[in-house]
Amino acid sequence: MSMINNSRKIGWSGWILLFFALTVFSSRGLAVSVVTEKQSAASLLAQYATLSDRLDHNQFQRKLYLNSSESSDGTKGDIYALVDYSFATVSAALNSPSRWCDVMILHVNTKNCRASTDKITTFLTVSIGTKKFQLLEDTYPIEFSYRVIAATPNYLEIQLSAEKGPLSTSNYRIQLQAVPLENGWTFLHFTYSYAYGLAGRLAMKAYLATIGRGKVGFTITGLEANGEPEYIGGVRGVVERNTMRYYLAIDAYLAAIATPPPLQFQKRLQIWFAGTEQYPRQLHDVEKADYFDMKLREYRRQQKPQ
Repeated sequence: MSMINNSRKIGWSGWILLFFALTVFSSRGLAVSVVTEKQSAASLLAQYATLSDRLDHNQFQRKLYLNSSESSDGTKGDIYALVDYSFATVSAALNSPSRWCDVMILHVNTKNCRASTDKITTFLTVSIGTKKFQLLEDTYPIEFSYRVIAATPNYLEIQLSAEKGPLSTSNYRIQLQAVPLENGWTFLHFTYSYAYGLAGRLAMKAYLATIGRGKVGFTITGLEANGEPEYIGGVRGVVERNTMRYYLAIDAYLAAIATPPPLQFQKRLQIWFAGTEQYPRQLHDVEKADYFDMKLREYRRQQKPQ
């Protein structure tokens, strides 16, 4: 009855105008979204052109460029890479929360990953631990919200974000962007960043003074006395190692797509471990047999119903 009364007050011409205004507003929002996606894709392609030479000539033995930064309250790692897979393949493979769990579990410190959805948000609950098999109650769960920012025929952007992590760390962000190239390859941009408070800063300081002492990242800062490269250490070294571990997990997942499904996980493990062994100075953490045993146990646990 109230609708009828309101329609009489507004008048049918008023309802038509209101409907037209809402339609224009919605269309304008859609147009802005399309423009934003085009701008993001264009920006990533411009970055590809800028980094072309560095992608071809670097210390990584692959078409890859890594950069890191550190501020007073956080740190960030970026990887730009060319992969020999079509954009359609990359988009189909990585546009799924459950598949992201299959990517995340390859990281040596990921003990478990579960995807879940409420009425509004999709979450990935990622349990972080040591480089050995652990009971889940001994790990630290980080709840990432999973968002598909864009998934068009010419641009993909996935974002995982978490407000809280262990030891006063916060604002975790994992982001993947991808665009197709004319040669049939795909250009990727992967970002890993987080912020930390006092407890996190003190914990990092303790780590770097003990078991993290002597560990380095990938940025070359000079030459040692023997002529070997001198690599960055400290917090930037930490974030560079983790950024590379996550990127290698994405690369391993893509590389195993053509493998028969029952053999895909074993293939991913082989490719991820081989990838880390390309950089033993930075990423050799466990022996191959130990890594395989740990990950097979963790993966079987992850596949069980909650």
